[in-house]
This record gives sequence, structure tokens and C-alpha cells, in this order.
Amino acid sequence: MNFPENLKYTKDHEWVLIEGNVGTIGITDFAQRELGDIVYVEIDGVGSHMDKEATFGTVEAVKTVSELFMPVSGTITEMNADLDSKPESVNQDPYGSGWMIKVELSNPSEIDGLMTAAQYSELVSA
Repeated sequence: MNFPENLKYTKDHEWVLIEGNVGTIGITDFAQRELGDIVYVEIDGVGSHMDKEATFGTVEAVKTVSELFMPVSGTITEMNADLDSKPESVNQDPYGSGWMIKVELSNPSEIDGLMTAAQYSELVSA
């Protein structure tokens, strides 16, 4: 499985790419494999401020629905509108075209509490 070194990870299988004060968030390769074929992604609205670990949406696969959790606190500034018509992007490219939201970080120090790629790999292989 693929866990890029430049990302941070949560125990709930979200990833975040930090660029300045903006975080791009999606689900990991492990998560999309566990879910199976993703058929729908629902994201809560742009402009919403959410605390770390709050639910920001859901991912619906053929056999299950899974909640999405904020890895860091922030305001949602953008959502990936392409997922409305191409939810399978999350399966095909979870770290690229399958990204879900962008947030403006409200507490950048929360990044320090997230896992590295090595730590996340250890978590999912345990």
C-alpha cells in the first residue's frame, strides 16, 4: 500500500497535506481498499468551521457508509466538486484527484499530534 511521506495521517484513516496554512484532506489508500467501490461522497459545506475529529462528511461504498473526520481544526475553504460526478476517483487516486476538502488551519500545532507515514503503516499492518 502507498503512504506518501509528505502527508500526515489519523487513526481514522484520513490524510492531510499541509501547505502553509492550508490543509488538503482525503482518505488513505488503506481506507479506500477497506471500503471497496465508492459510489458517493457527501461533504459538509464550504465556509463551515470544524473542530479536530468532528465529522465533515461521509463516504458511501457499495456495502457500507463511513464517516469522515477532521484531522485538524479549521474552516472548509474548498471541496472537490469532481467527486459529485466521479466518486470513484477516491478509489483510483486517493492522494491526488480523490482529495476531498481544503481547510484553512485554525490551530496549526494540531499537526504535531498526527502520525507520520511510518507510524500509520505500522498502525494498519498491526
